[in-house]
Amino acid sequence: MSINAEDIQAPQLKDLSIVRNEQKELNIAPVHHLDRAFKTATFGMGCFWGAESLYGGTRGVLRTTVGYAGGTKDQPTGDHTEVLEIDYDPTVISYQQLLHIFWNNHEYGLTTVIKRQYMSLILYHDDEQKQIAELSKAKEGKRRTPEVITTEIAPKRNFYPAEDYHQKYRLQGHRDLSETLNLNSKLLRTSYVATKLNGYLVGVGGVEQFKTEVDTMGLTPSQKEYCYHYIEKNEGQGLYC
Repeated sequence: MSINAEDIQAPQLKDLSIVRNEQKELNIAPVHHLDRAFKTATFGMGCFWGAESLYGGTRGVLRTTVGYAGGTKDQPTGDHTEVLEIDYDPTVISYQQLLHIFWNNHEYGLTTVIKRQYMSLILYHDDEQKQIAELSKAKEGKRRTPEVITTEIAPKRNFYPAEDYHQKYRLQGHRDLSETLNLNSKLLRTSYVATKLNGYLVGVGGVEQFKTEVDTMGLTPSQKEYCYHYIEKNEGQGLYC
């Protein structure tokens, strides 16, 4: 007799005292910061919710923050674009590899001119990133001929973090789990474990990759069980906004 995955009840975290007791007895705490050298990339590729999950579940990505950048005004209004800032470990993933993900995962706007809020945008942080991005765009343009890539490449001059409800949007949909991670306004923007779970919970990376990283996150047995359920359920599904 086969069992439908939808018939299996999802693990619950509503009794938060169970997780709190595990954290105390096992001396486990959510890992919000990893002391690793990192570099930063900034991309605009449509709605930033999906992009943040996509990169969060990518090996080598340490932190993600959604926000607004690229405009001329001193406030995130008018001509700014929804972007994602990515802190990554260059010994694990390269800027070129981040760009490969960028070119192949736009929700819209890569070859279609749309309003600036959702446009395709690369904001480089140094001359090396500029050179790599320009060469990468030229190569991608040849591959996509006769389509014309609309992506703009410009220096990163400003960045305004988005409102709290936009940060780690998919993770915040798991309210009980989020509460056990002790997230506040700052940690929604900077937390390592929040970054990773925001991707993994919607299936990015998959179960096997999650197994290789889960012990870096400071999760209790109950939290792990909860995460495994949703990662397995959502693995292979597409991202959306």
